[in-house]
Amino acid sequence: MYAIQDLATHCPKIYKNMLNKSIPTDRELAMLDTVIQLLDNGTIRVMSNETGSWVLYEWVKQAIVAYIHYKQPNDLSDYKIPYRDHTPYKYSNTPIRSCTRIVPPSHIRYGAYIGQRTVIMPSFINIGAYIDDGSMIDSFASVGSGAQIGKNVHIAAGSGIGGVLEPMQAKPTIIEDECFIGARSEVSEGMIIRRGAVLASGMHISQSTRIYNRVTKEISYGEIPEDAVVVPGTIPSEDGAYSLHAAIIVKFADKNTRRKTAINQLLRPE
Repeated sequence: MYAIQDLATHCPKIYKNMLNKSIPTDRELAMLDTVIQLLDNGTIRVMSNETGSWVLYEWVKQAIVAYIHYKQPNDLSDYKIPYRDHTPYKYSNTPIRSCTRIVPPSHIRYGAYIGQRTVIMPSFINIGAYIDDGSMIDSFASVGSGAQIGKNVHIAAGSGIGGVLEPMQAKPTIIEDECFIGARSEVSEGMIIRRGAVLASGMHISQSTRIYNRVTKEISYGEIPEDAVVVPGTIPSEDGAYSLHAAIIVKFADKNTRRKTAINQLLRPE
């Protein structure tokens, strides 16, 4: 096992060598394997929030890309139907915690971290994603590479949370603790959804989406504030000739909102 500081130093070099089409050494491949193992058990993350602001670890993202590039696809024997991928199924390598529920045919790539008391309905979770304790990923949702999902989050059915690998994004999407993402929503391009925010069903939001605060009349981009309740809407162009899609903050969550979006603790395994 390599020290994390050694990995942080060498992974950018491995990534650069990959871009230059260099053949990796056995030691470099072992380092990449170690990074994915540390992601898988939650020791490291693509991003973390330890001092009140989110910090991106570029070397981890680069290690994921290099790992996938160098890893030869293998037949996956975890399913009766044959599959072929460069990254094995997560639970080929680690046992499922007794306090976690994984419903078939969920596919979770090795290198994604799944916290305690989580419920994973049939969905896809990509390498480098981090799903914190008590969260639910509902049916046919997808969580992209490196995406960060906080504690007690509900990602409703059919929603997509953007990753960083294709196209290569500067930062993964972040959903902080206690958020509710409505069904068939799409959150991408490194958006940050702050703690306790509620996105209505069908909310598509990215860095270029205008966020209109009905209370303050302000327009912002890239981040939904804490406890905001957001619905899809439109804002007219300056000349009034047409309207463009926008995210509308209609209010901030109250007890009634929390009652409607609260997670069901009875569904969480002990």
